[in-house]
Amino acid sequence: MRGFDVQCPPAESGRHLLLYDGVCGLCDVLVQAVLARDRRVLFHFASLQSAAAKATLNRFGSNPDELTTFYVVTNYRGAEPSPLTKGRAALFVITALGWPWKAAGLLKVLPARVLDGIYDLIARHRYRIFGRYETCLVPRPEYRSRFIDSQQDESPKSRIEG
Repeated sequence: MRGFDVQCPPAESGRHLLLYDGVCGLCDVLVQAVLARDRRVLFHFASLQSAAAKATLNRFGSNPDELTTFYVVTNYRGAEPSPLTKGRAALFVITALGWPWKAAGLLKVLPARVLDGIYDLIARHRYRIFGRYETCLVPRPEYRSRFIDSQQDESPKSRIEG
């Protein structure tokens, strides 16, 4: 992933990139929760609908138009970035936030098939339970630097974070 050609925040923060469905209510809740709890500023964000996400996923041979999962690209600006999906991505994010969330790391003993099955069950019903927005989130000014797609994809079709 060298030569990452999208606008990135300063190198001292955001070691991991969280790619989420920008119109999903559950993903919106997840992003808000991570922003509130990520005191070490480990995560940067981009919606799956953005050019930054499409470029990132294309590099790993993933389909950027498939909105059935969210991704975490660990060490996304480093020499060896690594994509995680579904259950493993969710556990990575939760455990990276520190205590008490780190306790969820015990679930890592479950096979990926089981974790992904739970993830898929939730994902199938996420729009019905959590809703679906017509537009992608525009982060508040204090968080804007953590969204690598915020300068590129700003448009009147975006909604302001509440």
